[in-house]
Amino acid sequence: MEINNTVFDLVLFGALGDLAQRKLWPALYQLERAGLLAAESRILALAREEMEPGAFATRTAKRLEAQLDASDLDRNTVQALLGKVEYQAFDFSEAERYSVLKQWREQRSVPLIVYMATQPSIYGLIGEGLHEAQCIVADTRVVVEKPIGHDLRSSREINDQLARYFNESQIFRIDHYLGKETVQNLIALRFANNLFAAQWNQNHISHVEITVAERVGIEGRWGYFDEAGQMRDMVQNHLLQLLCLIAMDPPSDLSADSIRDEKVKILKTLRAITPDLMATHLVRGQYTAGTSDGNPVPGYLEEEGAVRESCTETFVAIKAEIENWRWVGVPFYLRTGKRLPEKVSQIIIHFKPAPHYIFDPDQKHLAHNKLIIRLQPDEGISLEVLTKDQGLDKGMRLRQGPLQLNFSKAFDTARIPDAYERLLWEVIKGNQYLFVRRDEVEFAWRWVDRLIADWESSGEAPRRYVAGTWGPVASIAMMARDGRSWYEEDV
Repeated sequence: MEINNTVFDLVLFGALGDLAQRKLWPALYQLERAGLLAAESRILALAREEMEPGAFATRTAKRLEAQLDASDLDRNTVQALLGKVEYQAFDFSEAERYSVLKQWREQRSVPLIVYMATQPSIYGLIGEGLHEAQCIVADTRVVVEKPIGHDLRSSREINDQLARYFNESQIFRIDHYLGKETVQNLIALRFANNLFAAQWNQNHISHVEITVAERVGIEGRWGYFDEAGQMRDMVQNHLLQLLCLIAMDPPSDLSADSIRDEKVKILKTLRAITPDLMATHLVRGQYTAGTSDGNPVPGYLEEEGAVRESCTETFVAIKAEIENWRWVGVPFYLRTGKRLPEKVSQIIIHFKPAPHYIFDPDQKHLAHNKLIIRLQPDEGISLEVLTKDQGLDKGMRLRQGPLQLNFSKAFDTARIPDAYERLLWEVIKGNQYLFVRRDEVEFAWRWVDRLIADWESSGEAPRRYVAGTWGPVASIAMMARDGRSWYEEDV
């Protein structure tokens, strides 16, 4: 990465929260280590807790040392980062406290980045405080976390609050999946290689799978998760973004709005899953007691704080269809769930077989290529191709094997940057192409809201699946009806 000369001020609301501690401070550390935080840049950390001078720096340093690998830890870098940081105890609801920010910004003409690592319900409150303190100018940038709202109505309310004080070019809505190296490589893979670009349509692709599987349960967040469910938490938030990047038409250029315009077109053309399609296009599940990593784990309704009557889904499988010329007849199978056997995020592009097959009839099931795009745990791209098996006794027997690109090995790098490092770096540069525009959020909610409303009207309870398995049998049947199965090799 290039050395950065962009000086900025960062105000971090919620500096002691879980997001800041787990993701933002480690990301800032890595940017500092890479020489990307200009020496004159400053960070104002805000949280409600009163503490002695120096206590915030001590606590943050200890947390970073505990989180980072020993080989990755440089205490001089930790001190250099914390040397840019000032901590203030701050009640976000007290309007008069925002005068502190005005004073902090006096005599500074560098861009101000406001990161709201807080619950969305107070975005408007913070925006109002900054506005009243005259801290918002043309080059101010505000960073907020998805999901934006609980449904389309609440999403619009939150976005309206932000729009009172910031224009769309100033708002950076984070979906951390878009910061992953492999997700960004989708654009290069698709549009820089005619090998794939010419094949990327219904003439050559039979179907697409997107799987985001989690081994963990709800990790003590029962109250939050039960309100959201896997549909709101993962499908609306992450899987639809991945679907858009896979399915969108080539943008006219790499500008933020060109890319986001194409993603919105996909969201507009998603076929509604109406009540008559739900039996064949949707599976909802909820995990029961089972095992994970060889250890017994409770069912969702047995987790701490659980309400026994909850019908919230912890697993969703969807057969999505895009109604445009490029993808007509090509189903996109989406699958996400908790308490599955492995933690894995991957996209599988299944290409159609050659029109005339001349090899061993018993091997005809192998006769199609697969492009496997892994987001985690090991980011990389693999193309499954067919070659002749080795040996004099093999004749023209085929074997299937990968042409594989593992990012950490291929580029001889000790580590792949975390998504938040990339996203913070793009905010610093003022580049919005990895962030989500308001209309993207709202079109995604519109599709999801209708689906949720229809299943709630049906009164059908989620199907049970044992923790540590790949979800309800009905999700396997959904694929089997189409003569297909989920790809689970090496998972």
